[in-house]
Amino acid sequence: MSEYTTGEIARLCGITVRTVQYYDTRGILIPDKLSEGGRRLYSENNLRTMKIICFLRELGLPISSISQILSEENSDEVIYLLLEQQEKALREEAEESTAKLHKLEQLKNGLKSLDTVSVESIGDIAYTMSNKKKLRKIHLTILFTGLPVSIFQLVSVVLWITSGLWWLFVIWAVIALPYGIAVSKYYLDHVAYLCPNCHTIFRPAFKDAFFARHTPSTRKLTCTACGHHGFCVEVAAEEEKRSEKA
Repeated sequence: MSEYTTGEIARLCGITVRTVQYYDTRGILIPDKLSEGGRRLYSENNLRTMKIICFLRELGLPISSISQILSEENSDEVIYLLLEQQEKALREEAEESTAKLHKLEQLKNGLKSLDTVSVESIGDIAYTMSNKKKLRKIHLTILFTGLPVSIFQLVSVVLWITSGLWWLFVIWAVIALPYGIAVSKYYLDHVAYLCPNCHTIFRPAFKDAFFARHTPSTRKLTCTACGHHGFCVEVAAEEEKRSEKA
């Protein structure tokens, strides 16, 4: 079995010799044996214990608490729970870092599409990025509510072709028209548009938005603040904006 001096165990654990000596005097880590010359010699078990002590110190536990944990009969179980908590915390930090990295990449890609970069343009990109979750929720709501209508349309068309049951398609058409108007109103009531000229978020009239040319993320509108006419970026409307519109 390997034996380590005070200096060796300090080097292996990344701490100072004085720290090892301090733990010895506190009775937290007592060496397994002494050499004939009185030098402290630490075993593999001592090394493992020292690494656990260093880990618990990194978690912010005071020396007195570490001493109590190591003296408990179920110290292994307590340490295991602490390890699980640390693992969970590290995974959460990693997820946050990944999310921040994704936002950074989005911001860089957004800046590449701009002819000139300004504080306002960076603010616009940052806002649309933070607003994406709300906008995605609106899209999913429309998707799920429209799914039954789409299925009914498909079934009615198939039955008309295969069995001649045309009246089912007529029923679908009667349902689809008011549904289309209702879902369009819901959608336009819950979105707003970011003007690329004055960087104002505005709400267009239903008629203007309904008939405007659009892409999946923009719509060609006239800004109500500066009068700029062009493609504006779609964002989820804030609650106060919807209240003002109502």
